[in-house]
Amino acid sequence: MSVGELAQRTKLRHGGPRNLAMPGSWLAGKPVIPGSKAIAAIWGGPSAAAAQRGRPCPANGTWVAARRLACQLPLATLNLRDFRDVAEYHGLRLLEP
Repeated sequence: MSVGELAQRTKLRHGGPRNLAMPGSWLAGKPVIPGSKAIAAIWGGPSAAAAQRGRPCPANGTWVAARRLACQLPLATLNLRDFRDVAEYHGLRLLEP
C-alpha cells in the first residue's frame, strides 16, 4: 500500500521520467513488508471494529496497521488520527513525534 501511494503521488504530481523512477530508487535496500493472507485476516478485524464503533479508518491506513500488527512492529506516523483507534483497541504501538 505504501509503495503504491508513493507511485500514485509521483504520477499525480506529473513527475518526469527521473521523478517517476525516484520511489523505486528511494526504496532500494529498505525493507518492504509483503502482503499475505495473515495480514488480510488481521486487517478485517480492526477495520470492521472501528466502523462498528463509528470511527472508521481509511482502508489504506488499516492495511498499514495490519502489517505492523502482523509483524509486531511499531508504527511511526504523523497521522495519529487515523491510527489511534487501532492502537487503543488492537494493540498497535505508535511512535509519536
